[in-house]
Amino acid sequence: MAIWLKRGATTEAKAATDRSVRDTVEGILADIEARGDAAIRELSVKFDKWDRDDYRLSPAEVQACIDQLTGQDLKDIEFAQTQVRNFAQIQRASMTDVEVETLPGVVLGHKHLPLNAAGCYVPGGKYPLLASAHMSVITAKVAGVPRVVTCAPPFQGKPAPAIVAAQHMAGADEIWCLGGIQAVGAMAIGTASMAPVDILVGPGNAFVAEAKRQLFGRVGIDLFAGPTETLVIADEIGADGELCATDLLGQAEHGPDSPAILLTTSRKLAEDTMREVERLLLILPTADIARRAWESFGEVIVAADDAEMVRIADEIASEHVQVMTRDPDYFLEHMTNYGALFLGNRTNVSYGDKVIGTNHTLPTKKAARYTGGLWVGKFIKTCTYQRVLTDEASTMIGEYCSRLCALEGFAGHGEQANIRVRRYGGRNVPYGGRAEAA
Repeated sequence: MAIWLKRGATTEAKAATDRSVRDTVEGILADIEARGDAAIRELSVKFDKWDRDDYRLSPAEVQACIDQLTGQDLKDIEFAQTQVRNFAQIQRASMTDVEVETLPGVVLGHKHLPLNAAGCYVPGGKYPLLASAHMSVITAKVAGVPRVVTCAPPFQGKPAPAIVAAQHMAGADEIWCLGGIQAVGAMAIGTASMAPVDILVGPGNAFVAEAKRQLFGRVGIDLFAGPTETLVIADEIGADGELCATDLLGQAEHGPDSPAILLTTSRKLAEDTMREVERLLLILPTADIARRAWESFGEVIVAADDAEMVRIADEIASEHVQVMTRDPDYFLEHMTNYGALFLGNRTNVSYGDKVIGTNHTLPTKKAARYTGGLWVGKFIKTCTYQRVLTDEASTMIGEYCSRLCALEGFAGHGEQANIRVRRYGGRNVPYGGRAEAA
């Protein structure tokens, strides 16, 4: 039976916060729908203190941002983007078009078609998260999307040079310095200055995530990417308190609402980790944010064995799961609900976030129960087609279709089949009737 040495915020407290965010977003999106660019400008000034005639950056402005980076900065961005592009290309290669003759004269197939326009949100108001540009823009481009729009908020009163450079190097077609609800609203709804997109992707704060949720249906979205979540699964063989505490706080610094959970079979490791968390919070430069996240959303759970850890982990369905146990592959084989697994103490969530090549846009708030993270497939529609080659095949399929339509009472549907049975099979089927078995 598992024991909680530390619990996070209650479900009721989280729900109250969600309601407040939901109401705020609903009003802002309605304003964008009604007033377009004027609303976008007012919101940008209000929330980001950022005003200009055109929020889309010119080629000269993009180049000016690139010129602010060192040669090593650009090489590092290029290295990370190469890894992301390589894995995305491997994923794309796994998606093949198919065409097969399933019955004599009946051909079925599907094609993988890229979307026409994608909107990629890159968070950057608190930290210039240039990695999100790699994850969204490159993945869309590998999928074959012809128009990729990117939005990122200003950082310290101007476009963030590293983000702009990453957007450009990743292949973005339009680069806008615009953040928050106003950015995703503009991309999805469209304004006089920005044509709408077909899908919104990328992580963001609670307001961005809620805006994407409310816009879903009008456009596609990648997934519900709310506050960063991390789950560390560890035992005394695979980890120690310092390692666990470092990996917990390394993600808690994302924001004061970021859950960080330790799940272990060792009470000693649990207690050591809690002590190490307190020690590191005295020296971590981002401790003010990480402490608030740890105090409000941090949890420490001691389970009886690995099987119970799997059960609890699948209930949590965390975005990131760092596994540092004697047998990490046990969790790879048995876990079913997670955004991404990081197996063994030589890897960590930061590698996945920044550079290793897998995508860091991952499901949160238990969405890992029904979806994985962002990948090339999110930018692709798998569309089917059919072809009937012979009169005999059309007659045979038509007879079955006619009778099945009659079972449902769909006379018009049935007549679509009947006319072909009469025309290609020479059968005398009454109008609105059904083709009887021969």
